[in-house]
Amino acid sequence: MLADNSWPFVSVVVPTSNRARTLAMTLESLIAQSYDPKKYEILVVDNNSSDNTRQVVGQLQNKTVPPLRYFFEPRQGVHYARNGVLKHARGEILYYTDDDMIADVDLLKEIVKPFSYDLKVAAVTGRVLPKWEQEPPEWILYLCRNHLLSLQDRPERLLICSHDCGVISCHQALRREAFVKSGGYNPENTAGEWIGDGETGLNIKLQQLGYLFAYTSSSITHHMIPAERMTQRYLNKRLANQGNSDSYTDYRRRNYTQLDLAMRIFSHVRRLAIESLMTMLKLSLNRGSWRLNRARIDYYRKRIAYDFRLMTDEKWREIVMRMDWLNESKM
Repeated sequence: MLADNSWPFVSVVVPTSNRARTLAMTLESLIAQSYDPKKYEILVVDNNSSDNTRQVVGQLQNKTVPPLRYFFEPRQGVHYARNGVLKHARGEILYYTDDDMIADVDLLKEIVKPFSYDLKVAAVTGRVLPKWEQEPPEWILYLCRNHLLSLQDRPERLLICSHDCGVISCHQALRREAFVKSGGYNPENTAGEWIGDGETGLNIKLQQLGYLFAYTSSSITHHMIPAERMTQRYLNKRLANQGNSDSYTDYRRRNYTQLDLAMRIFSHVRRLAIESLMTMLKLSLNRGSWRLNRARIDYYRKRIAYDFRLMTDEKWREIVMRMDWLNESKM
């Protein structure tokens, strides 16, 4: 247990883009934390919003006990927002969340505890539970109450491990020193183009540096799930983005030759054909799992396109192999 005078100072970072309505609820939940308000700050990074985000933050600044600061990041891409704000953050612990989350009142108090158990713990996560905008269809509950909707509800009370324990950027606390050494978050969706693997890449870099990861079930946040995410269209898009991310991750791990990439493209084409056949078969048998097979069609389409670009575009390969995104992302 941490002594009263040893609780770390935490910088809470909230990147946001055109979600003023949900952002207000996110910020209100972060302002209401049981954590000592003198021991944390909230940094909102407006990633080129065109709505009333600035006004929402301004209204809350007038009545906030923990400092609430606003920054504007015109470069479109969440990694710019996450990484670039570092020079403004005062915390030894950085807590990253999203603009559609509602934090439990004890979230910060609980998520910082595992850092005191082992100095090699660099990243901590916890439970991410759904807050449905409307009653979800049965197939969503059956197939998508997991990472596909950025949800996590592991049974363990505490895990400390050498892999990432399911650490996701909507609920991720990081030791500042380790974050800097890692080179920061990798890019993902950047101005409409899906480049890389975001927090997955960050966690891989932390693991390569020998750091540990932790999960605590006591630190809880709630993910607001709107109706448009409870659709087949969203599931298809989610898996398509995952295809780009996985090709990026695989190439960084193995640095494939052009021949290797050609062989992988052939393998993806074969898998695409299989998923297409499985989709038709399961539809004919009225099996609900056809939805995942259909989404995997888009997954393999993206992997084919991404690996082909890696095979033919030298500059793209250089971007993919870049390790340090902190210096590139300074605000």
